[in-house]
Amino acid sequence: MANKILLCATVDFHFSSFHLPVMEWFKQQNWEVHVAANGDMDLPFTDRKFNIPFERSPLGRGNLEAYRRLKELVVREQYQIIHAHTPMGGALARLAAAGARKRGAKVLYTAHGFHFCQGAPLLNWMLYYPIEKMLASRTDCLITINQEDYRLAEARFRPRRLEHVHGVGIDRRRFAPADEETKRRLRRELPYPEDDLLIFYAAEFNRNKNQQLLIRALASVSGELPEARLLLAGRGGLLEECRTLADSLGVGDRVHFLGYRTDLDRLLPLCDLAVSGSLREGLPVNIMEAMACGLPVVATRNRGHLELVEDGVNGYIVPAEDPGPLAVRLLELGRSAERRREMGARSRAKVADFGLERVVTELSGIYKTYMTDTAEAEAESVRAAGESLSDY
Repeated sequence: MANKILLCATVDFHFSSFHLPVMEWFKQQNWEVHVAANGDMDLPFTDRKFNIPFERSPLGRGNLEAYRRLKELVVREQYQIIHAHTPMGGALARLAAAGARKRGAKVLYTAHGFHFCQGAPLLNWMLYYPIEKMLASRTDCLITINQEDYRLAEARFRPRRLEHVHGVGIDRRRFAPADEETKRRLRRELPYPEDDLLIFYAAEFNRNKNQQLLIRALASVSGELPEARLLLAGRGGLLEECRTLADSLGVGDRVHFLGYRTDLDRLLPLCDLAVSGSLREGLPVNIMEAMACGLPVVATRNRGHLELVEDGVNGYIVPAEDPGPLAVRLLELGRSAERRREMGARSRAKVADFGLERVVTELSGIYKTYMTDTAEAEAESVRAAGESLSDY
């Protein structure tokens, strides 16, 4: 019987964005890769894809049907490893895999940032914390991507096995700084004036990502930094609200709404610094990509940003509620190209710990222990069957 892994998440976009290198690694080990997620995206390195109607909300009615279909899938396919991601994909996969674990399947879950954390709303703690605490006992390996989540899981969940990995991995060959000539050429092509101060942020437009903070900070320094432009990549429900805010503050012509982009590796190197207004982050890929391109970062205080940005070293940490401190840091970096270069170089050095090669090595090391376990279990099953037949 072929060795098979099931990768499960709420939406299939999660895999195309974050996990293709690991899926490719499994194919190189001659394992079948199956994916269960909501969506009809064609994914590389995937032998079979199952469209499961997960809903993001724990209260979504579609999750009952998702659980039923997922359980049927797990029973039918007899996976050796089931690796779950995202809150709802992770919860339903672990519930559906209860019987499979009794038969020897190994169940892993990566927490890409618990929804309960320091500063999170009380509702998040009431809703998500009990679920994760209960499901920790149904998880063979709980993987965290930041130290705050690791410490919380170690103290409160005490799972069978707890591991920390450095995020999902950044391709530092794709995301890299541009030399000055390349930077000037890229700006001419887009076009952006060579002397403009380009400030970049890529994120979905929602309450958590808090683009409004960035727009207000830009508006407060517009007189002193007339060359500053804020580039916002992404789409979402609050995009028009942010556009209206920029217009009302008189910076509508200096906030560029770029829409959904697949060329961040081309956009980031021509910018001068990166920012983030997020209220909650696990370990933000957008910040790691900016750091890999040699940009200093000004970001709000949360566990994910604190993992990446060392205040005063490769950027600055500011509060998420008040645009004033963010504006002060924008002024400081905007006025000093030398300061930007120094901090940007430190960003590039620091993000080496989060490179793709290291993360794949960390994850493959975890996987190999379970791949060996399942192979030994299957061999023991064959031996036992042979001994049973010999009795006749």
